[in-house]
Amino acid sequence: MGVGIATDLALALDPVRFASATLGIVPDPWQRGVLRSAASRILLNAARQSGKSTTVGILATHTVLYEADSLVLLLSPTLRQSAELFKKCLAVYRSVKHPVPSESETALTLTLENGSRIVSLPGQEANVRGYSGVRLLIVDEASRVPNDLYASARPMLAVSGGRLLALSTPFGTRGWWYEAWVSSEPWERYEVPATQVPRIRPEFLAEERHTLGEWWFEQEYMCRFLDAETQAFRREDIDRAFEEEVQAWEL
Repeated sequence: MGVGIATDLALALDPVRFASATLGIVPDPWQRGVLRSAASRILLNAARQSGKSTTVGILATHTVLYEADSLVLLLSPTLRQSAELFKKCLAVYRSVKHPVPSESETALTLTLENGSRIVSLPGQEANVRGYSGVRLLIVDEASRVPNDLYASARPMLAVSGGRLLALSTPFGTRGWWYEAWVSSEPWERYEVPATQVPRIRPEFLAEERHTLGEWWFEQEYMCRFLDAETQAFRREDIDRAFEEEVQAWEL
């Protein structure tokens, strides 16, 4: 990559140092945790404007630069969101002083001369079928990604042993994202409320709470999973109604 061997090795081994060298930023503690994690399954429940998209953009770009022939797949609910996340990755790539040269570049795909690719896809099941050997699967706005789309994407990791990172804010107590967060499955979980983000001012949060109301504010900024505003019954009451355990009466 045109830099000293020792420096190149240090950047390859440490995405946090890579982020500092390429973007000139010092990652927050939770960002350092995500970037240095070796976990195969990660859930990132983070507030709006917390830096989660930048974090996964760094991780995606670091992967394709230093792992030849790797495929990083970005999955988002809509075309607009796919394009926005891809732009984050492209911005990181263009910030690298001596990157691996690109072979081709489109609105949603970056292919490098080392055989690695970043491909960003909008959320339709037909779009994700046909991809295999995925090194890193990133699911953006995961709470809005339908269950069937998520189920269709997971098999792409079967042979490659690739990693899965899902990031989102909560959106009610439903769907695979919520179920994964509350499950006992071995996900590595990160929760980042806005109050832990030094770039977000308390005055702004107070204004947002007043403007949005408690329900939206708690989910968008405080990472809380809440029942839908229009839901007649609480999720916990519905779950209790379907419990199979029968309590014996004492006579």
